[in-house]
Amino acid sequence: MPSPHSAASGSKVGLRRKLKGFFLLTKPQVIELLLVTTAPTMIFAAGEIPNLWLILNTMLGGAMAAGGAGAFNCYIDREADRLMKRTEKRPLVTGEVTDREGLVFAWILSIVAVAYLTMFVNPLSGVLGLAAILLYVVFYSLILKRRTAQNIVWGGIAGCMPVFIGWAAVENRLSFSALVLFVLIFLWTPPHYWPLSMKYAEDYQRAGIPMLGAIASAKAVSVQVVLYAWATVICSLMLIPVGGAGWVYGLTALIAGAWFIWKCHHLHQLALAEEATSRTAMVVFHASITYLTVVFVALAIDPFVGGSVL
Repeated sequence: MPSPHSAASGSKVGLRRKLKGFFLLTKPQVIELLLVTTAPTMIFAAGEIPNLWLILNTMLGGAMAAGGAGAFNCYIDREADRLMKRTEKRPLVTGEVTDREGLVFAWILSIVAVAYLTMFVNPLSGVLGLAAILLYVVFYSLILKRRTAQNIVWGGIAGCMPVFIGWAAVENRLSFSALVLFVLIFLWTPPHYWPLSMKYAEDYQRAGIPMLGAIASAKAVSVQVVLYAWATVICSLMLIPVGGAGWVYGLTALIAGAWFIWKCHHLHQLALAEEATSRTAMVVFHASITYLTVVFVALAIDPFVGGSVL
């Protein structure tokens, strides 16, 4: 049900603030990170620069799908968001967008996204876009988030879908190479998000959301971060034998992976010494973004420079 606070405030909001509120409902920072993986995947799948209209349509459709899912998530989490400092300025909390407006916006954007991908990319991409929305909204937001500390592990599957959508856009099918990239992001998600949950542990505790960083010790969390980081890097290197990735990707994945693992081990060492802080946890969070970006940039460059490593 729409909250009185949201309904009352929404009627007093100007058009510019209202439009900005709708934009923020889409979680643009998340969309940006998802799109970082889409275009490089398309280039690698094609072995060249695909048709620019295809890239544009795929990224626009994917952005709308992610934005619709983000808006649904904001609606589902609106009461918890009121309890957390990290999310207390989201549009449904401040009243810039009413609950009803947010829900209608989420439905419209999601439907348009699936239709757009189906019509302007291909039906497989549309199906995968729909699957991404359902995974994030139903599987993660409604089912897992408040029930298990492993919520972000399995809920992170939704964040892996852009590589499937990008690959399907180019080849109209999926392959083992696409699966390697999918698993890479799946394994990367915990060491990316759990350090963030360490920083906002009190927020999650106040909202009753069992993020691992909020319910486990820094030592326990850092162990999991290290293990998943190792698994992520090993998986990234599998694209060499499976997908025929060349030396640019291979060397970059190895060096960037070693750096990322070192950052995670440093957090673990600090946790063992009981010196881990929210600041040191966020170092790993930001490092994870840098790592993924560098690896996927190398993925996009790889088809144009040199041949296969093997």
